[in-house]
Amino acid sequence: MVDSLFPTDPTPILPILPLRNSVLFPAAVVPVNVGRPRSVRLVEDVVGSGIDRPLIGVVAQKKPETEDPEFDEIHWTGTVARILKVIRLNSGNYSVVLQGASRMRILEGGNRHPCMRARVERIRELPSADVEIEALAAHLREAARQLTAMLPNQPRDAGAILDNVTEAGALADLVASNLPIGNDAKQAVLETLDIRERIRRVLELVNRQSEVYRVKKEISTMVEEEMSRSQREYLLRQQLKAIKRELGEPEDDDDIEGLRERVATTEMPVEAERAARKELSRMRTMNSAGSEYHVCRQYVEWICDIPWAKGTADRLDVTEARRVLDEDHHGLDKPKRRICEYIAVRRLRSDVRGPILCFVGPPGVGKTSLAKSIARATARQFVRVSLGGVQDEAEIRGHRRTYVGAFPGRIVTALKQAQSKNPVMLLDEIDKLGKDRRGDPASALLEVLDPEQNFAFGDHYIDVPVDLSSVMFIATANRKDTIPRPLLDRMEIIDLPGYTRVEKRAITRQFLVPRQLADHGITPERLEFPEEGIEKLVDEYTREAGVRRLEQRVAAVCRALAVRLAHGEDAHEIATPEFIEQVLGPPPFVREALEREPQAGLTAGLAWTPAGGDVLYVEARRMAGSGKIHLTGQMGDVMKESVAAAFTYLRARAGEFGLPEDFLTKIDVHVHLPSGGVPKDGPSAGITILTALASLMTRLKVRNDVAMTGEITLRGNVLKVGGIKEKCLAAHRAGIKHVILPHRNEPDLDDVPKEILEGLELHLVSKVEEVLPIALEQPVAAAAS
Repeated sequence: MVDSLFPTDPTPILPILPLRNSVLFPAAVVPVNVGRPRSVRLVEDVVGSGIDRPLIGVVAQKKPETEDPEFDEIHWTGTVARILKVIRLNSGNYSVVLQGASRMRILEGGNRHPCMRARVERIRELPSADVEIEALAAHLREAARQLTAMLPNQPRDAGAILDNVTEAGALADLVASNLPIGNDAKQAVLETLDIRERIRRVLELVNRQSEVYRVKKEISTMVEEEMSRSQREYLLRQQLKAIKRELGEPEDDDDIEGLRERVATTEMPVEAERAARKELSRMRTMNSAGSEYHVCRQYVEWICDIPWAKGTADRLDVTEARRVLDEDHHGLDKPKRRICEYIAVRRLRSDVRGPILCFVGPPGVGKTSLAKSIARATARQFVRVSLGGVQDEAEIRGHRRTYVGAFPGRIVTALKQAQSKNPVMLLDEIDKLGKDRRGDPASALLEVLDPEQNFAFGDHYIDVPVDLSSVMFIATANRKDTIPRPLLDRMEIIDLPGYTRVEKRAITRQFLVPRQLADHGITPERLEFPEEGIEKLVDEYTREAGVRRLEQRVAAVCRALAVRLAHGEDAHEIATPEFIEQVLGPPPFVREALEREPQAGLTAGLAWTPAGGDVLYVEARRMAGSGKIHLTGQMGDVMKESVAAAFTYLRARAGEFGLPEDFLTKIDVHVHLPSGGVPKDGPSAGITILTALASLMTRLKVRNDVAMTGEITLRGNVLKVGGIKEKCLAAHRAGIKHVILPHRNEPDLDDVPKEILEGLELHLVSKVEEVLPIALEQPVAAAAS
C-alpha cells in the first residue's frame, strides 16, 4: 500500500530543517524562527516551488550551539512536517508555522548545498486496541490532567484537549511535546516506536514533573510564610528606627543588615549560623563606635568568609594529571606515581580521604613547585602555609577572642584565601617548627593532619568546628629526623634526594633556560645555551642536590647579556664554556677525586647532609709522640666514638697489619675532617676512618677513585647506614668510580637512578677485611710481609 503522504515514492528526498532547541512531534503545530543561511534558503526554495503546504523533514540537532550542522551532528529520527504559513520578519529572517505529519527516519544523507537534503522513510504507526495500552493511556491521561492543574498559565481547555485525543500513541506525543523537559528526553520519546514503551516513558516523565512541582509548591509556601514573617519584622524595625529618631538615640548601622543578609545567603553549618546570629543580636545593643562592636563585626565577617560549602570539582583524569606533572617537572617518578594512584582511587571511590604527603629533600629539588603542579593536575586551588620558625600554638589554632587583636589561625586563614573547602594546602618547612612557653604548634598540627579528627578542627577564634577532611595536605621538609615523631606517623614520606647530572642538564635545558630568558626579556635568538655550556654550569659551577643555585648561575649569564642590550648593543651570544667562564669567573668546583694523587691516610667518605649527599674526606697523620690522639674538624660524639672503635680494631689486630703491639705508644695520631667550620656527626663514617688509619699505619696509599660509607663494630662487622641514594648521587657528582657500601643496604639500591648505577662500580661488604683490599692500592698482607 502506497502512503498518502508520498503517493509516488515511499522514500523521497526531502529538504531537512535542523532545529536548535526544540523537537517537533507528529500532529503538533509550532512556530519556528528561521535565520541561518541554509535554513533561510530551504524556506525560500520550498515556498517558491508553488506547492500548497509543502512537506519538509524536521530533525533536532545533537548540540544546540552548532551553527552549521553536518549529517552526523543531527538526529536521524525526526518528523515529516507541512509548512502551513510563512511570515517574513526582515531581510534573511522568517517565522514558519509547522505541523507535524508523521515520524520519519533518514535513510541516506544527501547534498548540503544550497540546503540540507536527505532520503527519508516515513514510520507508519498502526492503531492498536490492546487492553494494556488502553489502560496505560487512561493512566497517562489522568496523570497529565493532574500535572496540568499544577502548571502555571495553562489553557482552561487543556483537559478537554486530552480527552479528545483517542489514539494512545498520539496522546503520548501530545503530552511529551508540552512537558517542560529537555530536548534529549523529548528526542528519546520521539525515537520510541513501540507505543506501549512510549506511554510508559512519558508516564514516568509526567510523574517526575508532578513530584518536582509538588516540592516546588511546598517550598514556595514555606518561603511565603518566611517572607511574611520577614516583612512583619521589617515593619517593626522601621517603627523602632522612627522611635529612636524621635528620642534622639543613634540608629543601627546599615552594615548590620548587610551582615544579616550575608549570613542568610552563605551556606554554613547550623552551629556557625547560630553563632553568627548571636553576635548580630549582641551588636544591636552596642554602640557602633565601640571597640566591642567592631570585634563582633569582624567575627561575623570571618564566619561568612570561610568557604563552608564552596569547593572545586576534582579532575580525575589520570592521563591528564600525568601530562601536567611531566610538563612541570623532569624526573620525580615516585611522587608523580603516588599522585596518579590517588587520582585513580578517587575516580573509583569519591569519598576516599585525601592523602597527607610529606616531601623530604634538600633545598631546590622542587618540593613546593611539585605541590603547585599537583593542584594544577587535580584542578584544585593552591594555598601555602609557611611554618618555618612558628613557635606559638595560636598561629595554628588561632587566638581566643578575649585577647586584643585576636585572629584565626593560619589554617583557617589559608582556607579563606583559597575560597575553597578542598584546596591543596602546602605546609611548608614543617621540620622547622619551634616550641616555647606559648605552646607546641606541632601538637596543634596533630588535629589538622589526623583524618580521624580534622573533620571537626577547632579554631579558638572561630569557636565552631571547621571541616578539613576535604583538604589535600602536602608538607615539605629538608630532613626527616627533625620532624616531631607524632606528626611523622600521620604523613606519608616521599623522599626527593636530588637530581643526577643527566637530570640537571635536562632541567636546565627544558625549564631553567627558557624561564630565565623570559624573565630577563631575552629571546633565544639573542642568547643560545648549547649542551657544552650547560654541562659547564652543572659540573663546575654548582655542587648541590637541587637546581636553585644552578638557576642563579643561568640568571647571571642572562644578566650579563641584558646589560649589553640595555646599552644599545646589538648582541648575539652563544653560552659556550669560555663565555660562561668569562661571565662567572673561574669555576669554584673541580673534580678533586680525579685530580689528586693517591695518598696514605687520606680517604673519601660519603655523608648525608640537609643539602643532599656530599663527599667527606678524612685525613690522618702520624708523628713522634706518646700515644695521644688529636681530633679536629668539629666532630660530633658519634663520630668520635667511630674513631675510638677504629683504633681499638687496629690495636686488637695489630699483627695482621704488620704493626708492633705497642705501635701507638711511640706516636701521636691526628685525625682531621676538612671544612672545620662545619659541624659533622653521624653513624656512617666508621669504615672511612678505619681505612684512613690502616693506610696511615701501613703506609699504603688509598685509591683516589674510591669512596665509602658504613659503620663498624669492634668485631669488624660493617653495619647498615642511611641515605644511600643521596650518597651515590654525591659520588657520581664528584666523578668517583668505585663505591663501597654495607651489604645490608643492597635493598636501598632500588631507589638509586639507573644511570647512576651504570656509572658506578658498587662493592657490597659485610666485614672490614673486605674493605681494605678494595680501597688500598695493594693488600695489607703484602705490606706486612
